[in-house]
Amino acid sequence: MEERVLLLALRGRDAEVIEQLLTRQGHVCRICRNADDLATELALGAGTALVTEESLADTDRRKLADWLDAQQPWSDFPFILLATKRSGRRPKEAARVLEQLGNVIVLERPIHGETLASAAASALRARRRQYEARRHLQALEGAEERLTQLNGSLETRIDDRTRELARANDQLMQEVAERERAQAALVQSQKMEAVGQLTGGIAHDFNNLLTVIGGNLELIQRRSTDERIVRLAQFALQGNDRAAKLTRQLLAFSRTQRLTLKPVDINALIRGMDDLLARTLGPQFAIEMALDPADPWAMADSNQVELAILNLAINARDAMPAGGTLRISSLQSPAEDGALRPGIYVVIGVGDTGMGIPAHLLEKVFDPFFTTKPIGKGTGLGLSQVYGIAQQSGGTVRIDSAEGAGTRVEIWLPVARADAEREVVSPLAEAAKDGKREKVLLVEDDAGVRRFMAECLEVAGYAVIEAADGREGLERLATERPALLVVDFAMPGMTGAEVVAEARRRVPGLPIILATGYADMKAVDKVIDPDHVLRKPFQIGDLQAAVRAALAKSRQDEPEPAAS
Repeated sequence: MEERVLLLALRGRDAEVIEQLLTRQGHVCRICRNADDLATELALGAGTALVTEESLADTDRRKLADWLDAQQPWSDFPFILLATKRSGRRPKEAARVLEQLGNVIVLERPIHGETLASAAASALRARRRQYEARRHLQALEGAEERLTQLNGSLETRIDDRTRELARANDQLMQEVAERERAQAALVQSQKMEAVGQLTGGIAHDFNNLLTVIGGNLELIQRRSTDERIVRLAQFALQGNDRAAKLTRQLLAFSRTQRLTLKPVDINALIRGMDDLLARTLGPQFAIEMALDPADPWAMADSNQVELAILNLAINARDAMPAGGTLRISSLQSPAEDGALRPGIYVVIGVGDTGMGIPAHLLEKVFDPFFTTKPIGKGTGLGLSQVYGIAQQSGGTVRIDSAEGAGTRVEIWLPVARADAEREVVSPLAEAAKDGKREKVLLVEDDAGVRRFMAECLEVAGYAVIEAADGREGLERLATERPALLVVDFAMPGMTGAEVVAEARRRVPGLPIILATGYADMKAVDKVIDPDHVLRKPFQIGDLQAAVRAALAKSRQDEPEPAAS
């Protein structure tokens, strides 16, 4: 269509003749009826138009003019105008036609056929160059459009990538912060582990000393008839008990003690901490107690419950820098929220009138190493220890606090029946009751402790075989054949757990008591029942009762002789 030659020759047979001529040259021709028809065909597509001058004279050319004005920037349509030969200047109407057509080749008639064919070919070549320009222009426009789209998508990709980098950077910063927190927690944990090992070792040595001191004071008290000496010994024993409580707290801090769950009189325990709490808090703090008149008992470890209450009291003190009131309460309540097993629980409440805890921190207060105190003012272990103690006891911890309104922490512990009072029996009377001297092998590296324990057992009527370490004890075990082995845990060369394991292998069924104030309970649990662990410092009656119970159980476990 774009290579056609349009013909507008309205007189005679000019159009048919020209069509035959150009068709022989290989051109596709289309004869138009008038100027409007020419404009219509131009809109459909053509390479050039051959028009006789008289066909455009005195006719309506507005449609043709509109098409010419509407040409694309690349288009300058070529016309071949066959003019009438005349002398002189061209009339104004004819000049106006030439101006309106624009790109015109004027050929005056008569004209030779070859000239006409050459003019048509030249006009088509010019039109083809315009088509080429159109293709280049369209390519440029397409490239520009693609570039615009690319720029738009590039900006979008840049925005997306920027957001991705921002997210990655935020995640990286969070990971860095988390790593720094983990490293700080690790350093703190290592420091606390080192402190725990140190305190555990100190507690072990103190327990040995307190065992000797307390035991001998008890012997003095029992054997002396001088009331003044008995009274002084009692005072010394009270100090010894306070020191023993301190070592238990050190062992709890070093995490070398396992919870020993048994019925505990909660009210008696809280009352017994009155002096300790008063000394810990100071004179600017008032202590109020609202204890359940029903005297509730809970299944718990009394030492650990004391530690938990002490931790909460210290936290309350720090929350009341200008002084205030510490309130401690006890009551019994059923578990109704589903967080605990159904049943009755003893609730120990510790509240203060301090600054309170912000709401967004309440979920974190039980996390290990989390603290709101300044650096160096707290380890962040107090509340986590309280939570762990309650969980191991079968209960939980709940906290209620608001900024400026104080804090109340509740320790929920399973209720227990009141423990029956133990019958106190004189060791001398018990010794007389035993009536026979059973052999007890005593393995203890501390000479003072060993001598004290031996004397206590000898007073009770037992024959004591002493050994200063584990190897010597195993040698005496092979030769003496004792009825009972009492062994310390922390000894040079072989630990008590290793001695117990070897003794079990050599003498199956031998009753054994492990007496210690500092022990790796995981190692102990592998070789001996927790009921056969005697914790230092202990009283004379505790040692003798443990020995009697172990021997009695051993006799029950012996097979009966076969009937003859």
